[in-house]
This record gives sequence, C-alpha cells and structure tokens, in this order.
Amino acid sequence: MSLATASPLLLGFLGSLAAGSLTAVGALPVLFGHMLGRGFRDMSLGFAAGVMLAASFFSLIIPALDAAEARYGGSAIPAAIACVAILLGMGAVALMNEKLPHEHFETGREGPAAASLRRVWLFIFAITIHNIPEGLAVGVGFGANGLSGGMPLALGIGLQNAPEGLAVAVSLLGLGYRRRTAWVIAALTGAVEPLGGLAGAGVITISQPLLPWTLAFAAGAMLYVISHEIIPETHRCGHQKRATLGLAIGLVLMLFLDVSLG
Repeated sequence: MSLATASPLLLGFLGSLAAGSLTAVGALPVLFGHMLGRGFRDMSLGFAAGVMLAASFFSLIIPALDAAEARYGGSAIPAAIACVAILLGMGAVALMNEKLPHEHFETGREGPAAASLRRVWLFIFAITIHNIPEGLAVGVGFGANGLSGGMPLALGIGLQNAPEGLAVAVSLLGLGYRRRTAWVIAALTGAVEPLGGLAGAGVITISQPLLPWTLAFAAGAMLYVISHEIIPETHRCGHQKRATLGLAIGLVLMLFLDVSLG
C-alpha cells in the first residue's frame, strides 16, 4: 500500500508521528556535548513561532473558510464559524494550562532553585501541551485533503519541532540533568503529537461537516501557544531581535512550503 492510497487516519498518524519525532532529532546535539547559547535558542523558538503562525492562517484558517463557504455559501456564516472555532481552540489550550497539574514537578523544592526549576518545567510542559494541537493540525490537514493538505503542515511543524526539542534539552542541562536524561525528556515532549494526529484525522473521517470547525479550532490552539508561551519565552532574556528574525524566517518558509507543496 502506498501513501497515496492510505487512509486519512493512517496518514494523520504517520504524519504527526514523523513531525513529533523531529523533536528528538533536534535535541541530539546535547548527547555530543554541543551547547548552544540562549540567543540561538530564542531565535530558534522564534522560528518555531513563525512556522506556527503561517500554518495557522495559510494551512488551517483559510481552508476552514473555504470549506465553510462551500457548505454555507458566501454569507457571514463561514466567518462566524471560523471566529467561534478559533476562540474555542484558544480557550481549550488555556483551560489545559490552568487545570493540568504541572506544578507537581517542583514538589519539595524551596528557594531560588525551586523558582528556576518551576520556570523550566512549566516551559517544558507548555511545549508538550502545544504539541497536542500541532498533532491535531497535521491530522486535520491529512484528513481534509490527503497528502496535499497534510504534507506542508507535517513538514513545517516537524521543522519547528527540532529547535523546540533542543531548547528543552538545553534548559534541562542548565539545571544539572544528565545529557541522556535531558534528551529523553525532550524526545517525550514530541511523543504526544501522534495522539493529536489521530484525533484530528478521526474527527474529519467521521464527520465532514465538522471540517471547518476542526481546522479553525486547531489554528486557535496554536495561536494561543504562540502568544502565551513561545513569544514571551523568547523575549525574556533580551533577545527580541534574534527572536523576531527567527519568526520572520519561519513564517516565510512555511508560506513557501504551503504554496509549493499544497
């Protein structure tokens, strides 16, 4: 069986699995003693934000509007669906940030070390949380339009997963974790993406009327992560210019991939 004839569910799983695996690939330098500076890390995360920003609009929101217009015509309904679904996606990730027990990583610590540990683990947990909507986006892309719809998303999100994996591993090394432990934890942050991929492709397979809702929901989830987690993290240590450069490169690269492969 070739990929061209594979089911959307299988494509969504394999595509999100491949994208999530690049998190582990990006963290590999820590196993060989290569330590990159915080400035490079922030620029890499800015790149990730740019890829996600472009993917949200060009690969998710615009197709959501097109799908809604095909079903409901050129009225205000498609725009309303996209707006509501985007807000629902942002709200869902905000709720996960509030309710999931990530504070447990600092149990038993006190003083400045505990504050540093909390920041790093909250950052790691944020990366893990936002890998779920990334996997969802890839699954939705494959479920909606097969290889042509999912391939740009899988490739773009995979590319931005690599610097995220490196950022997580370097952060853990800075707190004294062993190299192998830092790499394993970084790799695990990407392991949740296939779950999102299965969910996204599954929803589209079950119900086509949910297509515009699911596309825009995935976009909203990623937009929340960009604004609430990634951009503040890249600006925390004074590397705004590098982070903005990374964002610009990631945005235009994802735009190019979406147009050329989509």
